[in-house]
Amino acid sequence: MVKEQLHNDNFSLYCGDCMHVLPQIESKSIDLSIYSPPFCGLYQYTSLPNDFSNCASKDEFLQQYEFLVKEISRITKSGRITAVHCTDILNTSTGELWDFPHEIIMLHKANGFKYMNRITIWKEPLTVKNRTMVKSLMHKQIVDDSTKCFTAMPDYLLIFKKTGENETPVTHEFGLINTYYGSVPLLPFMIEKYGDYETLRKKYAGWKDPKTNKLSHVHWQRYASSVWDDIRIDNVVPFRESKEEDDEKHIHPLQLDVIDRIVELYSNPNEIVLTPFMGVGSEVYSAVSLGRKAIGIELKESYYKQSVINCKEADKRFLKVQQATLFE
Repeated sequence: MVKEQLHNDNFSLYCGDCMHVLPQIESKSIDLSIYSPPFCGLYQYTSLPNDFSNCASKDEFLQQYEFLVKEISRITKSGRITAVHCTDILNTSTGELWDFPHEIIMLHKANGFKYMNRITIWKEPLTVKNRTMVKSLMHKQIVDDSTKCFTAMPDYLLIFKKTGENETPVTHEFGLINTYYGSVPLLPFMIEKYGDYETLRKKYAGWKDPKTNKLSHVHWQRYASSVWDDIRIDNVVPFRESKEEDDEKHIHPLQLDVIDRIVELYSNPNEIVLTPFMGVGSEVYSAVSLGRKAIGIELKESYYKQSVINCKEADKRFLKVQQATLFE
């Protein structure tokens, strides 16, 4: 059942179960999907029985999740991308990790996708420790027993490609010439070669040849790294107003740097980007502000209401992105 919905020229938002909405979407109509699945055993988003995070066991969760993957496969165009944001999950009773990314990979390979790439999203250890208070990151453990010390767990972005040939190539006529989505566009050796970033931007403003556009080369060199180490953790859409009293304190939307990179790399302007777990609207906001169309589905009413507010602001960001484009 869909409780609420909102449609305009740029997006369609649904408040309801994604497994009620996805079957209504036309087969092979989605150009890109990106989302964070509700990790079983990590967060509990609602008390609703159709919330994936409320499954009683990992097996039950994976069974329910496969229904979603099958629907994503059905509605995704041949040769196009779905990106899944995830992490390993800590079993708090045993202290052992569950390799959730592996399960996601197996489900997609069994349902019409090729596993193409795993991007590691680095997290600063002290920030993670302060947010989660996980004991394995505390310096005290180094003194007491360092066998209890482990690194800050990264996030992962798993990239899958629907089987078949892509009929509409995703093209970048002049290369990657828009805003760099991250905090460190130039590494030290790049600075030695090109100077500071603003100088590089000005030099290649209006540059029409992608083969010699060093700005685009630098952007791709940073994005092509298997570790994204400059994702700005607080570059997110507003979300605090949507939190309820029983929400986990550490719930945090997916960073816009991550979404923006995927949207720019794997979709053309005006194509359709889908997120089945919309949360407070990050993926829709990013897609629309970068000139795409978007479909977002969210079960939790307070998150949906905040997503409506956020997505209505996407047009303002779109204008800022256009103004910052070098080839106006």
